[in-house]
Amino acid sequence: MEIEFIEEKENKLFNRKEIKFYVDYEGEATPKALDVKSKLVALLNTKKELLVVDNIQPHYGEPKALGYAKVYDTVDDLKYIEAEHIIAKNTEPEEEPAEEEAEE
Repeated sequence: MEIEFIEEKENKLFNRKEIKFYVDYEGEATPKALDVKSKLVALLNTKKELLVVDNIQPHYGEPKALGYAKVYDTVDDLKYIEAEHIIAKNTEPEEEPAEEEAEE
């Protein structure tokens, strides 16, 4: 999966940076938002708590998708502005501890 940045602009009103990008996923399935988020965190050198992948729109018939992400200045700004379903989509599922049944 390759990510190419198209546009990056500062939005001072919402204390965030807005990023439009292409995801090229030749020979792979359409990437999940969490996979793209992990790659963007590494490329932008930011914390995963501050980045939200808003949407990923695949192009019909091409292994390419257009994406939109936001990098906030603080976690409080992110929680105040973003809708709950967007935050939930960008939160990694918590692993439940495996319950071991005791044999008697």
